[in-house]
Parts: sequence; structure tokens; C-alpha cells
Amino acid sequence: MEGLPFLPGNTFTDPTKTNFHLSHTLSYKNGYRVPLPYPQVGIGGDPLKVNMLNDADLDALANFHPTLTYGRTKQAPPAEFIPGHVAFDKKVLRFYGYFKETVTESPHEHYRVRHVIIYYYLEDDSMCIYEPPLNNSGLPQGTLLRRQRVPKNDVGDHYIWRELNIGQNLTVYGRVYRIINCDEFTKNFFESEGLELNEPENAPEDPYLKQRAIREAIALNTTPSSFDKRRQHLELDRQVLRFYAVWDDRDEMFGELRKFVIHYYLMDDTLEVREKHERNDGRDPFSVLIRRERIPKDRDAVPPTFPSVCLELTGKKLVSSGVNMLE
Repeated sequence: MEGLPFLPGNTFTDPTKTNFHLSHTLSYKNGYRVPLPYPQVGIGGDPLKVNMLNDADLDALANFHPTLTYGRTKQAPPAEFIPGHVAFDKKVLRFYGYFKETVTESPHEHYRVRHVIIYYYLEDDSMCIYEPPLNNSGLPQGTLLRRQRVPKNDVGDHYIWRELNIGQNLTVYGRVYRIINCDEFTKNFFESEGLELNEPENAPEDPYLKQRAIREAIALNTTPSSFDKRRQHLELDRQVLRFYAVWDDRDEMFGELRKFVIHYYLMDDTLEVREKHERNDGRDPFSVLIRRERIPKDRDAVPPTFPSVCLELTGKKLVSSGVNMLE
């Protein structure tokens, strides 16, 4: 009878079922509300399948998992989206490298080794190649490649920072650059991203620069003097040392003691001697005894390079001492 559809004519009443009250689990006993055991039968005395659980199944249902009490755990909110041009703003990778340039019309060199610095801007994956200026190179130096995204093939793909590494070649518009080293920030950035850089390499020597360095070393066979006459002229201008002296000629006939003033000009190491006249001394009114000039130490042994050799006067020699000049 259970498989028949629920239609008129297919329903039958069981005459043996006489008890149709609802089963319950709460009741009153002596005026108190007390719980009853779980009912085993339902309406009409049919056994209840929902209560056909043993004690082990009932204990399994008594689950105190926090999810049943508080609900499912909420997922953590997603991280705030930061655009790449903001996260990597002002972060630049710097690599050091070189490239060889062929020289075809020179008997002194066949190729040149030109050192460059490769900058990679993380904010937009652009690159810039710069060559440090070299004195007397005669070559256009400075920025060899302006900042731009560099294509790596004919399809249109561009270089990204993961494709750069030490000890690898970088082809840019037909020119091959060799990467030999990087700075500390670039090394730390690759390590933070889980990538390992190769060991640094040494750049080859430029044959022409090596020969030129040898020639320049041979040409500089004398040590240049650290004394700068121009600096002396500018810093010591109008600075004059003044010393008071006497000419004691009393041992000779008609000799006398005459007073003089010695001026020493620091700007060019020149010297002049002036006589200090007194009133009614009977001498000509000309005070200059020796005009301003450089005085040799020994007038009998004046070298051809004079006046490069000049009198060097110190306070110890001028104070309370005699000076022979042009005798």
C-alpha cells in the first residue's frame, strides 16, 4: 500500500489503529512539570524512525564545536589593493655592465670597452642606460638609452626585472651589454623575492686606455710642487713685514751709525731697504737705498735661474743679526 500514489481510491484506513493522539515529551506529575522519555511510537502506534538512535549516536550529536554556537569563521578581509606604480614608486634596480665597440679604422686599437650603468624602474618596467663620462675619450657619452620599455623580441614582449641577472647578456637594439655586478639594494630586492643573483664578474681591460695610462705615467716623471704662486699672490697681497735695522760703519773713516727700515713683501718675496732720515741730518732727501726686488743670498754665486732663488728671511735671522746685501 505504501507504493501507491496518493490519489482518491488508493487510500485505506487501518481498522487496528485506534490511538491517534500526539506523542509528547512533557507532562505534569503531582502538579509539577516533568520531562518524559523520548516517545517510541507516533500517531496510530507506528514506530518513530527519528528516535531509533542508540546512545553512541546521541553522544555524537552532542557536538560542542564553536561553529555550531557562533557560526562559521569569517574570512579575513582582503588586503588593500595598491597599484604597482604606487608600491614600486622611486624603487630602481641598478646594474653595472659593459659592452665592446669595434674600431675598424685605427692602427692603435681594435675594440673599446665602454662601461655602463643600467637602471631598471620597477614602477613601469622601463630601463635607462647611462655611460659615466671618461676624460679625453673623444666619444659621445652620458645617456645612451633614454628611459623606456625595452623590447626583447620581434613579438613585442618587453624585459622584466626577473630576466636580469649578473653574468648574463642584455641585447638592446642590436647592442649586447654584459651585466657584471649590481648595487646592494638590487641584491636585497632579489633575495626578498626568492631569487638568487650570480657571482659578480670583472670587466676586461681596455687595451687603448691601458697603453695611455702607461704613457701618462712615463710623462709624469717629476713631482709637481704643491706651492701655488697664484694663491700666494691672492692671499698675501698687501701684507708686508717691516723690520728695523742699522748700518754700523763707525769702524771706517768718517763712518757713522745709520738707521734703516727693511720691507719684505709676502706676495712675491721681494725686498726693499729705506733709510730713516732725521731732521737736519744733512743727507739727500732720498730714502730708498735698495729698490724693491728679489735679493740673492750670495751675489757672487748667482745661478742662471735667478730670480727663482731668492732671499729667505726669517724672524730669527732678522732680529738682532746682521744681513749682508750687495756688498
